[in-house]
Amino acid sequence: MSTTKKIAGAALAAALGVTTLSACGGGDAKDKTAGTSDAPKSKTVTLVSHDSFNVTEAVLKEFEQQSGYTVKVLKSGDAGAALNQEILTKGSPRGDVFFGVDNTLLSRALDNGIFTPYEAKGLAEVKPEYVLDKEHRVTPIDSGDICVNYDKAYFADKKIAPPQTLDDLTKPEYKNLLVVENAATSSPGLGFMLASVGKYGEEGWKDYWSKLKANGVEVVDGWEQAYNERFSGSAGGKKAKGDRPLVVSYASSPPVEVLYGEPQPAEAPTGVATGTCFRQIEFAGLLKGAKNEEGGKALVDFLISKKFQEDMPLQMFVNPVTKDAALPELFTKHGVVVEKPENVTPEAIAKNREQWVKAWTALVVK
Repeated sequence: MSTTKKIAGAALAAALGVTTLSACGGGDAKDKTAGTSDAPKSKTVTLVSHDSFNVTEAVLKEFEQQSGYTVKVLKSGDAGAALNQEILTKGSPRGDVFFGVDNTLLSRALDNGIFTPYEAKGLAEVKPEYVLDKEHRVTPIDSGDICVNYDKAYFADKKIAPPQTLDDLTKPEYKNLLVVENAATSSPGLGFMLASVGKYGEEGWKDYWSKLKANGVEVVDGWEQAYNERFSGSAGGKKAKGDRPLVVSYASSPPVEVLYGEPQPAEAPTGVATGTCFRQIEFAGLLKGAKNEEGGKALVDFLISKKFQEDMPLQMFVNPVTKDAALPELFTKHGVVVEKPENVTPEAIAKNREQWVKAWTALVVK
């Protein structure tokens, strides 16, 4: 499954490998969070993540100066690949903290016992609906909504109201307009399939996809192809002469179109069908067997601090999960608030994900 870090993963693609994001101020820096033991403490804390983790250098530098730790980030492919590697190295982890497991993979991570419980400082500031693990093996860090995006110009020119709900997408006026990602190979593709499960239930979601197929839905392997090649509303799609004005992407996509527009448009050229969404929540956890457990705890605390939470939206194009974090103007002006995203519990996803994906593939792709 591809990374949940959405647009940032494609627009700000980073190389694989170990990256030292910044260093402590001096070689004699004291470990200010490691307790009172006289035993030597590691001054390096390693974050294992998918490829799209990003943070402003100055924000990370401040954490390093205050804590005495140097942060290294080990980027390990997409979310599924990164998690697989941690499961394979269980008990002898490659780092101290894992970031990027989301609610579609959460039960798998917890069932494999790769995390040590830790109740992070500042957890009381996290909105309670995001705290899915009461044992605190993982801490919520961000959320993002997978939603159908639409090309505003197309629908204005055709004098057709853009769709707003999942039901709308099956109507004749939207025939041959939607492109989606493969649920077996793409995180947004899987999320959109789960939206249909949440909306129509075990008995109805396959019938819904039969209707979408009859209405000319196009399936491609991943987000990059769908959004930057087939979707007519994105900057990339315009260059590629994409002819699909509806695409599965993210609620944060319109602000990204503004941010990277050349020149920047006064308003986003794309909109969001808010009745089509599935909410992803990403978590971080202290890895069992971490070499620097105290540093790992300090790093988890940092990830839900106001400083990091407010830096995160423009670095990874996701939403903060804490009550006190403010969104940047780009999000408040050009983004949307999804009031009622579809939901499927991590337990139901863990139990049924493979059979749902197989059924979806047989129905839609083959």
